Amino acid sequence: MLRATRHRKIIDLVRRTRRPITAQAIAERLEVTVRTVYRDVAALTGDGVPIRGEAGVGYVMAPGYDLPPLMFSVDELEALMLGARMVVARADDETARAADAVIAKVRAAIPTELDPVLVEAPLYAAPDRRKKRDRIALGGLREALRSERKVHIGYVDEKNETTERVIWPLSIGYFESRRIVVAWCELRDNFRHFRTDRIQSFELLDDRLPKRRAALLAQWRTYQLDRCGP
Repeated sequence: MLRATRHRKIIDLVRRTRRPITAQAIAERLEVTVRTVYRDVAALTGDGVPIRGEAGVGYVMAPGYDLPPLMFSVDELEALMLGARMVVARADDETARAADAVIAKVRAAIPTELDPVLVEAPLYAAPDRRKKRDRIALGGLREALRSERKVHIGYVDEKNETTERVIWPLSIGYFESRRIVVAWCELRDNFRHFRTDRIQSFELLDDRLPKRRAALLAQWRTYQLDRCGP
C-alpha cells in the first residue's frame, strides 16, 4: 500500500471512530506493522493533522478537522481516470477537453507518488468508431440546461424531414455512439428525444421554462414508465 494511501486510511479510521482507536487496531485493519502506524501518525501530526494519542488508550481526532478534498485512494484515482476516458470516448469535444482539464488539476494536487496511479490507470473505455459528429457545439445546450431556458432548433428526423421547433431541454444522455437530448417539444406538445447529430441549428432563447427542470424531468420519468413499464 502506498504511503499516501495509508495516511488517508489512517485519517479516515481515526475520524470515523467515536472512541479512541489503538495502533494495534489500525495496523490490523491496514495489514501493516504497529511500528509503521507509529511512524505514519508521527508524519501526519508533523504535517498538521490534529491526531491526539495516549499510550494504552489510542488515537482520536481533534474536533473540527476536515479531510483535505484531494486525498484520493488508489481505487478513487482509477475511477476518476476511467470516468475521464469514458467522457473522451463518448462526449462532445468541449466536454472531452473539460475532462482532460479535470485530470490535469487532480495531477497537480495529488502527491507525486500517486501520479503514476492516475496516469497509468489500467482501466479503459474503448472508443466507438460509430460515434456521430455533432453539427452544433453542445455548450449552448448545457447552458440551456443550467439556466433552465428554452431553445429553438432546426431538426432533421429519421425521414430526413427538417422542422423548426422550440424545445425545453431537460437532460443530455451520453450513449456509446451518440448523444440524446431529453426535452419537451412545443410542436408535438409532449416529451421527445432528439439526437444531437441531427440538430442543424440552435438558438438559446430568453424564455425560461414554465417549471423547474427537476420537476419536468420527474414528469418525463413517469411518462417513460407509462410507455415502457418498469
